[in-house]
Amino acid sequence: MSEPVLQTRDLRRSFTQGETTIHVLRGVDLAIAPGEIVALLGASGSGKSTLLQAVGLLEGGFDGSIRIDGAEVGKLESHERTLTRRDKLGFVYQFHHLLPDFNATENVELPRLIQGATFEDAKARAEALLTALGLGTRLTHRPNQLSGGEQQRVAVARALSTRPALVLADEPTGNLDEKTADIVLAEFLRLVRGEGSAALIATHNERLADRMDRVVRLHDGILE
Repeated sequence: MSEPVLQTRDLRRSFTQGETTIHVLRGVDLAIAPGEIVALLGASGSGKSTLLQAVGLLEGGFDGSIRIDGAEVGKLESHERTLTRRDKLGFVYQFHHLLPDFNATENVELPRLIQGATFEDAKARAEALLTALGLGTRLTHRPNQLSGGEQQRVAVARALSTRPALVLADEPTGNLDEKTADIVLAEFLRLVRGEGSAALIATHNERLADRMDRVVRLHDGILE
């Protein structure tokens, strides 16, 4: 069997408020295979976002092991964490966070340019992804000229622009109406599978989770 793209062992996170210690993650063990799309279910406040922040190397303070593409990354220094995020990970959030002064193509180009790609390569990659998501006629539109579903498609293309080994998504359709959410999720899953990336997608929507390869549930800080 191939090595997991993501593997966590005994991952823990606690917060202290006054004299009270809140244990958000109590020892999370998770492995995701190359190309596997996993739904992360859990009630609001169950720690889904905290788990994504941990494996996305977005903040410290975690105990346990985080391995991405076979390398231990949980205790890396800030610069090395940044490089790992740049080269190995893609992110999609509930709110798209597009740069308002950049058009759709430019928003998607940016991660590739930061990675060191040429302008021509970044542009070609951005246009190919946006076209695959049905935005071939919207390449030069700015975010305020796009619908909510279109903006989220741009965010999906941006996350995949660097060909990440692992895509992390936190309620990626949570800000969309049901019909648009279904369409965007279907396109998201199709494109992730086509790219061969793995994905961990946090959602509270059981119906959407059933469309993924596997479902894990976070309850009381532990995966079930």
